[in-house]
Amino acid sequence: MQFKLQLFFLVFSGLLCFGQQKSISITIDDVPNATKYQKDGYSPKLLNLLDSLDIPFTIFINEKKILQTEDVEHNKTLLESWIKRELALIGNHTYSHPRYSDAGLDSFVQDIEKGEILTKRYAVKHGKNLAYFRFPFNDMGKDSIQHVQIREYLRSKDYIIAPFTVESSDWMFDYVYQHYLDSGEIGKAKAVGEQYVQKTVALVGFFDEMAKSLYGRSVKHIYLCHDNAINADYLGEIITRLKQNDYQIVSFKESLTDPIYDQEDHYYKKWGISWLYRWMDTQEERVKWMKQEPDLSEIQGAYQQILEN
Repeated sequence: MQFKLQLFFLVFSGLLCFGQQKSISITIDDVPNATKYQKDGYSPKLLNLLDSLDIPFTIFINEKKILQTEDVEHNKTLLESWIKRELALIGNHTYSHPRYSDAGLDSFVQDIEKGEILTKRYAVKHGKNLAYFRFPFNDMGKDSIQHVQIREYLRSKDYIIAPFTVESSDWMFDYVYQHYLDSGEIGKAKAVGEQYVQKTVALVGFFDEMAKSLYGRSVKHIYLCHDNAINADYLGEIITRLKQNDYQIVSFKESLTDPIYDQEDHYYKKWGISWLYRWMDTQEERVKWMKQEPDLSEIQGAYQQILEN
């Protein structure tokens, strides 16, 4: 009965506040990509793309990435460039991107705190707040004990855990994409990029239809992607397609005003699934929906083949 009342409230309040308007926010993990920055002649291509699109975005920072290349000062400048953008919100993604379920509480907390030192310095300099935290791999712990422990710690630090509703395995598309670029197979790389756009738009549509089925309306979606080559080249096309499908690009802060994000997380495993799945009561219901997701077997096969060769 309590769940039904909660669901009714979410549907009713959502319809009153949002109607059927569709929106999505863009969140980018693993910033800054210093390796690509150097490869591109110290041109931050993804950041430049976002500037040209003039849309809000949120970044989740791994400060260790500053050490990806020998030119640390250039990389610090890159990080500051991301943080100071007017339309950027900023979040901590730990220092070195460990899995929480493997690292354990104490080690993971140390990595969180190590990962906020430089970010906070730049945030203060540019009048920003470091308000958000996203788990590497969206691994929130291997069991309910780990989940509760880290939530209590993050609450004590005034961090807001960063959810997402949509992701499209862009890291896997990117791995295959860069492999083809590096091997000079430009046609194959282009095909992977186009497939990435198609599958991402399809997944946004799938999760929106899921939300309508569960809550009776579109929700304020949050898209999770990464600072990588395929997004530097194709995120613009994804944004164009989403706008053509009547999605507004809104800030992460705006997305979190949707009351769906006030729900209790019922998922106490380490796998990084959409929050639309986390709010479901049973694994049976999750699996039912997961089986209906757009098929990514083609890119998964290409990825495995490259790994094995």
